[in-house]
Amino acid sequence: MGDRWHVEVDRSLCVGSATCVHHAPDDFRLDAARQSHPAEPETDANEKVLAAAESCPVEAIVITLPGSGEPVFPPEE
Repeated sequence: MGDRWHVEVDRSLCVGSATCVHHAPDDFRLDAARQSHPAEPETDANEKVLAAAESCPVEAIVITLPGSGEPVFPPEE
């Protein structure tokens, strides 16, 4: 894991399940349409954000390394 992550939510995929908010309440928010978005687009690498991405039922959360864009989640296959 890197020291910093860039976090994005694909709003066309987000179904508003709020599992991301459950796993990382300081890092994700739901808007009035119940769509998720990161509290900050760049954050320190941490297990809560990774757990939120892994638990998303539609894999709407993408984590990359800033600058290089190297994927953290989902991992390249």
